[in-house]
Amino acid sequence: MSQQVPGGSLYLGNNTSDPPNHQGVEEDSWMGRELKDSEEIQDLGPPFCPSSFPNIPQDSQDQSSPCHLLSVRIIRMKNVRQADVLSMTDCFVSLWLPTASHEKPRTRTISNCHNPEWNETFSFQIQCQVKNVLELSVRDEDSLTQDDHLLTVLYDLSKLCFRKRTHVKFPLNPEGMEELEVEFLLEESPGPPENLLTNGVLVGRQLSCLDIYGKYKKQKKNQKRKQLTVTVNESYENTQYITPWYNSCNQCPDLAFFHYPKYFQPQMHVEIPRNRWTCGLSCCCNVHKENRSVCVSLDCLPEREEYTVPMNENCDLHMTTKDCPDDLDVRLGYNLCSEEQAFLKKRKVIVAEALKQVLQLEEDLQEDEVPLVAIMATGGGLRSMTSLYGHLLGLQKLNILNCASYITGLSGTTWTMANLYKDADWSSKNLEKAIQEARRHAVKNKIPSLYPEQLSYYQQVLEQRRQEGYKVTFTDLWGLLIESFLGDEKYEGKLSCQKEAVCQGQNPLPIYLTLNVKDNISNQDFREWVEFTPYEVGFQKYGAFVPTEHFGSEFYMGRLMKKLPESRLCYMMGLWSSIFSLNILDAWNLSQNSEEFFHRWTREKVNDIEDEPLLPEIPKCDAFALETTVVTPATKLANTLRDILTYRTFVSQFHNFLKGLQLHTDYLQNSQFSKWKDTVLDCFPNRLTQSDNHLCLLDTAFFINSSYPPLLRPERKADIIIHLNYCAGSQIKPLKQTCEYCEVQNIPFPKYDVKEESEKDLKECYLLTPDDDASDAPIVLFFPLINGSFQKYKAPGVERGPDEMEDGNVDIYGHNTPYATKEVTYTESAFDRMVNLSEYNILNNADMILQGLRLAMERKKQSKKMCSS
Repeated sequence: MSQQVPGGSLYLGNNTSDPPNHQGVEEDSWMGRELKDSEEIQDLGPPFCPSSFPNIPQDSQDQSSPCHLLSVRIIRMKNVRQADVLSMTDCFVSLWLPTASHEKPRTRTISNCHNPEWNETFSFQIQCQVKNVLELSVRDEDSLTQDDHLLTVLYDLSKLCFRKRTHVKFPLNPEGMEELEVEFLLEESPGPPENLLTNGVLVGRQLSCLDIYGKYKKQKKNQKRKQLTVTVNESYENTQYITPWYNSCNQCPDLAFFHYPKYFQPQMHVEIPRNRWTCGLSCCCNVHKENRSVCVSLDCLPEREEYTVPMNENCDLHMTTKDCPDDLDVRLGYNLCSEEQAFLKKRKVIVAEALKQVLQLEEDLQEDEVPLVAIMATGGGLRSMTSLYGHLLGLQKLNILNCASYITGLSGTTWTMANLYKDADWSSKNLEKAIQEARRHAVKNKIPSLYPEQLSYYQQVLEQRRQEGYKVTFTDLWGLLIESFLGDEKYEGKLSCQKEAVCQGQNPLPIYLTLNVKDNISNQDFREWVEFTPYEVGFQKYGAFVPTEHFGSEFYMGRLMKKLPESRLCYMMGLWSSIFSLNILDAWNLSQNSEEFFHRWTREKVNDIEDEPLLPEIPKCDAFALETTVVTPATKLANTLRDILTYRTFVSQFHNFLKGLQLHTDYLQNSQFSKWKDTVLDCFPNRLTQSDNHLCLLDTAFFINSSYPPLLRPERKADIIIHLNYCAGSQIKPLKQTCEYCEVQNIPFPKYDVKEESEKDLKECYLLTPDDDASDAPIVLFFPLINGSFQKYKAPGVERGPDEMEDGNVDIYGHNTPYATKEVTYTESAFDRMVNLSEYNILNNADMILQGLRLAMERKKQSKKMCSS
C-alpha cells in the first residue's frame, strides 16, 4: 500500500543534516552479538499500552502519568541504495523524536559501505500519554554539498512492549532487499510522574523555570566584567547573555530566565570567556576545554534550592530551578468559553421577545424553546461589504435581526462587521445612517491613500509594529490600506473592544473566520479553521483557544511567554481579507478544481510497510497505533517545482499559540478532532500545527467561500442559518462545497441537489430543511446574490414606473460590472443599487424567512418533548 503526501522535508526548517553528535551514544552488553531471525521480538510480555480516555472530556483534565526511558539501538543497514553515481553511499542515520527532545542526534558516518554497521544507542525520556512517533532518516553525507536525504521511517512507539527489547528490521525497499535494523527497549524512569493537562487531543506538559546569575566574590583592580553566553538547549529562550556582578555593589544581579520541558533531559551550556578561567567540577557539571564551555544537566538539580557552579576562584554561577504553575494560558476544551455562554443566556431573552413579535405568538417562549438563529455571510470584497449592509437593513426592518444570536463572516463582510461593532448598540439603531457613512467611503477617491506622505506613515507604523514583536508582512500594509479606504482617521480599537457591543446581549455575537495553512503546501492538502470572537481566538479542531487580547503574543507549551500589544482592528481586517496570499497551486485548483497533475510530481511518496513480514506484530490492545511508513523525498527538480507552486509571497504570520503543546496518544480517536480531520497531514503528528513557530493565516475563500464552520460546532448547534451569498461566479458553489464537505466529515447539514437549478434561473431565496433522520442538521435559508424581481419591483408588490426601470438594472456579474471583486471604489448609484437590491431580496422573501423560523421553533419544541419523554 502506498500513498503520497505533500512534498518538502519531513522536518520543519531546512533539510541540512545536523553536525555529528555522539552525546548519549553508548555501548551496551547486548550491542555486539548477532541476532537470529527468531529473536526479532524477544518475549513480548505485557504490551506498552498508554492509558486512554473511555469518554473523551469536553474540558481539559489534570492527569498524572509516568515517563519512560527509551533506548534506540541503530544496528545496521543492508543493501544501501547508491545515492551518488560515481561513489557508494556515505551513510548515517539521524533520529528525531520531537515529543522528547528538540535535538536530532545521529550516528557516525560509515563511508563507501554497502552494508554499514553502527551499533550505536540513543536514549530518550518519553511520556506515554502523548503520541510519540520516531523518525529515522537515512542520509548520505556530502562534504561539498547538502547531505542527500534518502528516506525516512516513521515508527509509532506505542507499538513497543514494556520492559522487553523489540528488534525490528524495517524493509525500506523489498525489491532491493534494503533494510534498516533497529532495536528498542522501553523501561521505567526513576523520576516522579509528570503532571499533564489535556483535552484528549492536545497535552500540556510540565514546564520548569531556571533562574541564573553570576557573581564575583570580590572586586579586583582593573578587572573587566566578562559577559557569559548561557544556552539551555531544550528551552523556549535557547540563549541569553549575563554579566557577573560584584558582591559589594549595591545593584540588582543580571538575571537570565529559561523555561524548558522538565522531562526533556535539558542541559545548560555556559561559554567561558577567553582568559584563564577554570571550573570547579561537580557530579552534574562537565567542562569542555576545547570548546571553553561548561555543561550542567538540569534534571539533577534540586528544586527551589540555589545551586552554585564555581567558574574560577573569584566567580560563581548561581542557579535555581522551580516548576512553573500547571495552569495553562491556552484554554484546552471544546466547550464554549464562560463569556460566550453568559452572552447566549442574555441574548436568548432578547431573541425570545423578538420571535414572539415576529411570529405573533400568544405565549412567551420558554428558555429551551428558543431556536438559535445565525447569519452566515460569504466573502466578495467591496461587493460583499455593500450587500451585507443592505441585507442587514432588510432583516432589521423585519425585526429578524433581533432574532439572531450570531453573525459570521470572512473577507469583505468582515469590513462591515468590524465597522458596525464600533457602536455598542448598532443593531437597535436605524442602519441607514451607518450605510450612508459606508457609502461616503465606498465612493471616495482612494488615490490619496497611496500618496508618498501616506506611504511614509504606513512605513512608520509598520516599523513600530515590528518593534513590538510582530512579524510584519504585506497583509499588515493591506490592513492599513483598508483602514484608509474605509475610514477618515486611525482607529485605535481592537477586536477585544467589541466585548462592549455584546456585554448585555444587545447585538449578535460576531465570529470572524480564517484559515491556517502551511507555507509550502496547498490548501487542498492542509488547512485548519481558525475563529475569532471578541472573547477568544482558537482552533475548533484542537479545542485550543486564547483570549483575544493575547492573540499574536508568544506562547510555549501552553504558557504565555511574551505579551505583545493586541493588534489594532485594521490589521485583523487585513488578515481576514488577505486576498494576496494565493499561490500558484491554489489558483490552479480554484480554476480547474484539480491538483492531481501537480501532486503527482511534487509530493513525497509514502509507503505503508506495516504488513511486511519483517516487522513485529502490533500488540492486539493497541489498535490505534499509526502505521509504520517509509517516506521517500521528492527529487530536487520536483522540490524546486513544488517551491515555485506553493510559495506564498504575502501570507500573514502570527506567533503560534499552540507551539510546544503535544498531541495525545489517542488524538485521532477523539470525536471532536475527527469531525474536522480532513487533510493528509492529520496522521502525521510531527507535522501538525503544534510544531510550527508561526501560524500562516489567509482568506477562507481560498478553500470554501463560506463561514459555516463555527456555526456547525455542536457546542453552538445553530437551529437555522441565514446564508447570505456574495461570491463572484457561481452562486451555488459555496453551498455545494459546504454540503459536500459536511457529508465527507459526517457533520449534520441539509442536503441540496444543486442540479435542480440552473445558475440563470436561480430564485431569490431557498429554504433547505434537513431530512427526518438528520434532526441535528440546521435549517438553511439560502440567499444567492441575484437580480430577480427587483428589476420590475422597487419594493415588494410595488412595480417600477417607466422612469424607475434604470434603478432596477443591477449588473452584478456581467463583463462590465462595476461590482468586480477587484474594485475598491463604487459610484454613488452603484452603491445605492446594491444596497437596495439586497434589502429588497430580504423583504420580498419575508414569508419564507418566517416559515423557516416557525419550523425551527417547532423542531425545538419537538426536541424538548422527546427529551422529557
